[in-house]
Amino acid sequence: MRWINSNLLKGILIIIIITATIIIGTNLYFAVNYPMSYRNSINIYSKQFNVDPYLVAAIINVESSYDKTAISNKEARGLMQISPTTGQWAAEDLSIEDFSLDLLFEPEINIMIGTWYLNMLSDEFDHNIQLILAAYNGGSGNVRKWLENDEYCEDGIYLKKIPFKETRDYVEKVLKNYKVYKILYRDEFDRLSTKEESYFIVMIHNFKKIVKGLLIYK
Repeated sequence: MRWINSNLLKGILIIIIITATIIIGTNLYFAVNYPMSYRNSINIYSKQFNVDPYLVAAIINVESSYDKTAISNKEARGLMQISPTTGQWAAEDLSIEDFSLDLLFEPEINIMIGTWYLNMLSDEFDHNIQLILAAYNGGSGNVRKWLENDEYCEDGIYLKKIPFKETRDYVEKVLKNYKVYKILYRDEFDRLSTKEESYFIVMIHNFKKIVKGLLIYK
């Protein structure tokens, strides 16, 4: 009987350990791959420019993985990867004083400009999320050309094919992130956060930079 009880307890303990490992691993996976930070700024400017905050959160994740210091090989900067041209244009329209490209690394400024730009694209493409995202990545001029090309569009409204692979993959990735964020962070934008920046995300990015630096040095 003692042997049976001992095996039973071991079995229960193993099940508990496995279950806990799965739960912790799952939570860690989503925390790393679908983080959330700067919730207040996203909420404020999403409301101001009539943009879905979950879409903004998804775009930030795809564009920069919430790294406020991110810069692309095309010189796009910050959380929403704002290009210098878009930054200058937005600064004039939004009356941002003493604008410089370094301001694009400031989360609040970057999110303000990014949501402003999404609003502009939304008006231009009649709130069509596929076209908005394609334009955000591939340029509104290219999207207009694709809409007029029978090879890519049959109705002038929806792109049956996006010719740029980068843009095609980008749209699919953002839409996937958008769905996940609406599930993971349901009702999160209904209340204010006591902190803007997630220290966990900062720690992850710092760790990545250290590893990258060590690999380059090696």
